[in-house]
Amino acid sequence: MDGKELLQKNRELISYLFFGVLTTLVNYVSYLLFAPLFGTTTVPTVIAWILSVIFAYVTNRIFVFRSKVRGWKALSFEMVSFFGARALSGVLDVGFMWLFADYLGFNDKWMKLVSNVFVIIFNYAASKLVIFRKKENGAIK
Repeated sequence: MDGKELLQKNRELISYLFFGVLTTLVNYVSYLLFAPLFGTTTVPTVIAWILSVIFAYVTNRIFVFRSKVRGWKALSFEMVSFFGARALSGVLDVGFMWLFADYLGFNDKWMKLVSNVFVIIFNYAASKLVIFRKKENGAIK
């Protein structure tokens, strides 16, 4: 297998990692911008989550999983699934930040990076296995 075939075979994973890094940057930079304005990590984490989830949905739908979903009903299901899964990972992110930064006193900037690693893994699994799963003849593969 040559390099081109290897890239094509792993296109989805490579593009997920690429856009995952960009989404993490959106999340982290947003957090850094809003963190000085609040006395807790919760509000800036939520703001950063909202901005990064919007960015992630657009890039995952178009570039990573190349969703072909059309029609209001199917698109609504896809969006609700995506934002629902991200809401769960957002709760994990907020809880992680509260526990390790606010409660235990670890450096919030480092904890935000560690939290993002767990969030990326969870979000990929949810996107791959549930939200953007491929369908064949109307049946889920």
